[in-house]
Amino acid sequence: MGLAWQGTLLAIQPRIRLTRSFDERSHTYLGYVLRLDGTIGDRRGEFLVGIGSVTQARHRFRAGDVVQGESVPVADPRTEPVDFYKTARLKLLARGPEVSPSPPPPWLGIPPELPIYRERGHRRLDSKTYESRCRACLWGCRMPVDMIIDPWKPAAEVRYRFETFCYGPKACALYRPGPTRKVPGRKGMTWEEADWVDKDATAHRAADE
Repeated sequence: MGLAWQGTLLAIQPRIRLTRSFDERSHTYLGYVLRLDGTIGDRRGEFLVGIGSVTQARHRFRAGDVVQGESVPVADPRTEPVDFYKTARLKLLARGPEVSPSPPPPWLGIPPELPIYRERGHRRLDSKTYESRCRACLWGCRMPVDMIIDPWKPAAEVRYRFETFCYGPKACALYRPGPTRKVPGRKGMTWEEADWVDKDATAHRAADE
């Protein structure tokens, strides 16, 4: 049985896991992250709850909504961007405002379906910028990263970390890329993900898209 919780939705972002194997990467689309301010169990404050894409399609949550449900703590915090998942008994208690009190950024409202994120592609986002300016934006994403050190022996050694990304308009005034990411490999090798990777991933979008 999960922990009962209730809170006001501060943000909703995509819940995506990134797997790296030296210069290759792939994504697993898990659903959405609900950032809530409220209570879970006997704890009061902010907490992160994971839900699936079908659940989000049914409820169409957005920032400002008051929501309740039951969830369990994640089994391995290294592989999830949330504190709690396997959510049940989910209920929308009150709908938040349809219009943001100020123009974007950040972008609020109902986030798009996960295939839209996949189609848009992302750019790396400085972690400090994410924490200070982008935690409420529906285009921001904090991903758990599994790094396979030896692709010939994928289960032998896996390292973990978190990386932040932006799926939003390339012209966003708040955007900061931060330093390039380095990926460890076998025999002490390191691959650096250069700027061209981000440019290639978002080349099909105009600056304001």
